Amino acid sequence: METAWWERAADNQPYFFLSYAHMPRWEQGGGDPDHWVHVLYKDLCENIMHLTDLPAGAPAGFMDRELRSGEGWSEKLAENLATCRVFIPLFSPRYFASEMCGRELFAFNQRLVDARTTGLGAIPAIVPVLWTRVDYSQLPESVGHLHIDNSAFGGAHASGGTPANEGVAGGGEGLYRLIKLNRRRDEYQETVLQLAEHIVRVAQDSPLPPGTPRDYDATPSAFKPRGQGTRRIHLTVAAPTRGTLPEHRDVRPYGERAQDWNPYHSEATRPLSAHAAELIRSLDYRVTVSSLDEADASLGAEREAGVEGTPDGDAGPDQPHLLIVDRWVATAEKHCDELKRLDGHARSWMNVVVPWNHADIQCHSAEGVELCQVLENLMPRLLDRGRRTPWHRAVDGVPTLKEFTDLLPAVVAHAAGQFLRHAHAHPPSGPHVPRPRLLGPAPPADAQGPHEGGEE
Repeated sequence: METAWWERAADNQPYFFLSYAHMPRWEQGGGDPDHWVHVLYKDLCENIMHLTDLPAGAPAGFMDRELRSGEGWSEKLAENLATCRVFIPLFSPRYFASEMCGRELFAFNQRLVDARTTGLGAIPAIVPVLWTRVDYSQLPESVGHLHIDNSAFGGAHASGGTPANEGVAGGGEGLYRLIKLNRRRDEYQETVLQLAEHIVRVAQDSPLPPGTPRDYDATPSAFKPRGQGTRRIHLTVAAPTRGTLPEHRDVRPYGERAQDWNPYHSEATRPLSAHAAELIRSLDYRVTVSSLDEADASLGAEREAGVEGTPDGDAGPDQPHLLIVDRWVATAEKHCDELKRLDGHARSWMNVVVPWNHADIQCHSAEGVELCQVLENLMPRLLDRGRRTPWHRAVDGVPTLKEFTDLLPAVVAHAAGQFLRHAHAHPPSGPHVPRPRLLGPAPPADAQGPHEGGEE
């Protein structure tokens, strides 16, 4: 019987993946702009070989130094992101502006999210290292969960930090400063040795299972595009609670709150909303989560307050919105009314995902088939909108947790894109500033500037 690829890879996993922002060549015929990163990589590999029993030829680490110009480099990156034991991002201003670094971080972090969801707990396998100074107040949402004790690495560079930069190896100075200055050589060597010890300790004490290599070119970035401010998205869960289920429905996927719903309970040990929220945060969004009741109350408050909708009369939360629906919610008349109202007032930046576990026998019973049609009648507008997108499978019943995880980034990106294209701008309140009177003859009565009605 043939051994699975990941079982073969488990015997040959690199201890670390070094993720760094490539420096552009700033002069004709100059040397290697990433020379010092490569020095760090070699020093880490040498220390790890001393600290472990890796045989000759086994990979201590991975760095994409020789890949970018060769064929198959994206496949090689994807394979190493799926098999490496620890991920080392070199934080710098250039790192957070790099889409490639964002893709690497997202791909590895997804393995950690999957591990938590499937019951392995929190594995501290992302070990950030400060390469150069960064503005900690501007760190993306996607790295806000990283907390590594600076004291684990020692050296003077780890002292003098503020609470804002706790969790990033390198304190306030960064390893680039240590590696460049001969007088700091001892500090650099001590820091790299302790970093190597930390990598080995994490890899051995908290082993992370290999994942399946994902299509690197289709992997989203963990960093928002340059120039965008804080990105927000709201997640609404439309699911029954144990107290509102039909008597014959299996109670295992449900809890005391709608947010406790775990449709893939045979695969996952935590609610789907927690899994989804963590994935969305790893895409550099701030996420809020509510139940259908809470979302409907918010919609009602906006309608009563006279919130202006889009040109086709839509209304709803003034941010991208993701609605995750369990078809069994339609067994309660109250929830049917809520779904109807939500469908009738949903703005173009609300998207729907319908998990429908292929292993749940009741979902494929006669009643389950009937519920599919009931939901079609309750939410024709939102479901039809979803079917006219590349991720149309999301509204037809997502059969597995893996497929849900793979679809979610595209659904989120579509909602955010619709919001940017169609949402009304709300300038901050302030004193009225009259338009200055222009010299010369008055314009014709029917003249109209581009910002006073009409289109530009």
